[in-house]
Amino acid sequence: MPNCKFFDAPSGRRLAYHRVEGKNPGVVFFGGFKSDMQGSKAIFLQEMAESQGRAFLRFDYSGHGQSSGEFTEGCIGDWAEDAAEIISALTAGPQIVIGSSMGGWIALLLARQMPERFQALIGIAAAPDFTEDSLWAGLDEAQRATLMREGQIGLPSEYADSPYIFTRRLVEDGRKQRVLLDPLNLPFPVRLMQGTADASVELSVPLRIVEHATGPDIRLILVKGVDHRFSTPECLALIETTLKELPR
Repeated sequence: MPNCKFFDAPSGRRLAYHRVEGKNPGVVFFGGFKSDMQGSKAIFLQEMAESQGRAFLRFDYSGHGQSSGEFTEGCIGDWAEDAAEIISALTAGPQIVIGSSMGGWIALLLARQMPERFQALIGIAAAPDFTEDSLWAGLDEAQRATLMREGQIGLPSEYADSPYIFTRRLVEDGRKQRVLLDPLNLPFPVRLMQGTADASVELSVPLRIVEHATGPDIRLILVKGVDHRFSTPECLALIETTLKELPR
């Protein structure tokens, strides 16, 4: 694939992206926490879009991948702003937004902010409000004190050899960005895809989204034995099938 391009956002951040020109509604992929646009789902979706002549966009949030900034300086609000700015500038009309893990949270934030730009939303192991409900809730009192006193804490991750750094700013901003406390209307087709063996996002999360959100067409798709990555060939094929079955 060709080298990425860069978008100079109004925020002043420089965001790396790949875009495919094609017919609308296009597909936009939002990646997860500390991931980049080179993941298997993002590449698969681009190849699928190219084969169908469909518009497609994937990008790196600031502090991720090839975009500007340091990861530890960012927060949910910054990354949601990145997503809103790049969609506004580089896509036309309603899009099918696919959010993976944290990207599902970002997608829900944008769905609340700019619903007119959504043709449909697909959440893959979507993790809304995770900084409070999972990260903060999972810390003991000593860890919470360290985070607040030192401004960050390192926690082991199954996705990297070195600890993930979580910052006080991430947690405090995350409390302002929660989507499962206030009304959440999703007036377009929504498909939530979840593996039952996901150790990062509990099954209660998509169930809570379904219960909390309002909308005419919200469905949960469970896949037995699949983990958080949701990137086996069978899972990728299911994502493609789900896209094809969305109402036009």
